[in-house]
Amino acid sequence: MVSKTLVSLAVAATAIAAQPAFAQGDATSSGNGTTFRGIRVEANVGGDRFQSEGNHNDKFGYGGTIGFDGTYGDRIVIGAEGSYWRANNWNENCTALSDGNSICHKAFEEWGAAVRAGYMVTPNLMVFGKGGYVNGEQRRRIDGPAGNQLVYDHYRADGYQVGGGLEYSMGSESPLYANVQYVYSNYHGHSSRQRVMMGLGVRFK
Repeated sequence: MVSKTLVSLAVAATAIAAQPAFAQGDATSSGNGTTFRGIRVEANVGGDRFQSEGNHNDKFGYGGTIGFDGTYGDRIVIGAEGSYWRANNWNENCTALSDGNSICHKAFEEWGAAVRAGYMVTPNLMVFGKGGYVNGEQRRRIDGPAGNQLVYDHYRADGYQVGGGLEYSMGSESPLYANVQYVYSNYHGHSSRQRVMMGLGVRFK
């Protein structure tokens, strides 16, 4: 609940800060034919790699994104988004330690809030980058040589995310768009996550 509230507040704060740019964009780019404006909702699917203790595990993942964009001038797009991501049946990797014990990290859901900036190569194609905050639910477990549990810790980890990709609008008469992107999340150096994913969304002007 706390992570969801933080994501909502971060997106709202970005929206307020970006209003001047959006207002100018509406005035200066109304004739460029772009559809990269307004509230958007998208579904995401792709590959999830969770890394910790020098090890990693790859799984299929899925999630969703809610955001909004405004244009600045003829080609610049600025916006904010909130996101949810998880691996199918979660994601875990285990590492054998030199003392005979083993340590396992498990990643559950991830919530994020990011600022996104893009450049329209054409009115229908945009290249973009983004960066922001993430909060992920994780579990750390250390087992002894005989399989006995020595440590069990279930917690939420804060961190940052960076990423980028390409987004294609289906046209000025269609609200649909699709994108491909790479996102890297770092939980303060203790673990990290990489995802390569596709998105299919609807934009409401």
